[in-house]
Amino acid sequence: MNAHRIHRVAKLTGLSKDVIRVWERRYGLVKPSRSSNRYREYSDEEVALLRFVKNQMEQGATIGGLAAEGHDSLVARMRVATPVSEAEQKPHDRLLDELIGSLDPMDKAGFERRLNGAVAVIPFEEAVQRILLPLQRRIGELWHEGHLNIAVEHYVTKIIQQKLFSVMNQLPVNEFGPRILIACPEGETHEIGAQAVAYIAATKGCHVYYLGPNLPYSDLVNFCEKISPDLVLLSLTELKQEAATLHHIKQLEQLATRWSVAVGGQGARAMEDRLHDTKIELLDDLTALHSRLMMTLSTHRLAARH
Repeated sequence: MNAHRIHRVAKLTGLSKDVIRVWERRYGLVKPSRSSNRYREYSDEEVALLRFVKNQMEQGATIGGLAAEGHDSLVARMRVATPVSEAEQKPHDRLLDELIGSLDPMDKAGFERRLNGAVAVIPFEEAVQRILLPLQRRIGELWHEGHLNIAVEHYVTKIIQQKLFSVMNQLPVNEFGPRILIACPEGETHEIGAQAVAYIAATKGCHVYYLGPNLPYSDLVNFCEKISPDLVLLSLTELKQEAATLHHIKQLEQLATRWSVAVGGQGARAMEDRLHDTKIELLDDLTALHSRLMMTLSTHRLAARH
């Protein structure tokens, strides 16, 4: 790991030396070591964290809100948001290969032992991004290609769902956080992505309402009227025909006239061009999700002060 003096950190991050010192002393965002001649020395991770914080502020977050989140939470979020290098991804690729190899022929004990062991040794949010969601995608692809029995796909899906809900049930209810409604609209039956989003939102301090798959539009509207959500997050995984897409967007536009609405998933990405002139936000990856949640949290904190 490299050690960088403050003038080098300023060049690497685009921050002034004065700002770096303030963020260190007032907010405790970084904790540099001291060299033998008493110069501050910052690690690679601290440089990355300063860049991450600067990026978050450019997207609307405040330094006070980020500092309140805490150093460890920011580091964990930074690690998830930072693209995984090829070297870092290889071990996970091998793990996914081994997990899938345990399914044909079925080795239930071997599959669950490998999965449980891998998830236990890294932060759960990182496990969601690097193991659970990629595993679900691979399993879905194998099923669509006819290489995997639907029963096996259901088995793996249920295992992943159990892990997500087990961890979510241990989180405190953030009663005073911004209200986030998360669901899969009518016709959307794949909910793993939505469940992962619900977990991430809950860990950030949001008051999460998770409504699950295949929720009729009328029921979605009725529930919004009851809770007045700060943000509605919808998972769209199905690729729809033209007429169905236009109808879907029309419904979402009506929803977005009353509440903030954001969509994610491959179905949402497929309609990206049609969302440009609407109030519907597209969150096309976890980094965009994190940024949107932090913006919602910051807005909620500011409103609570007045």
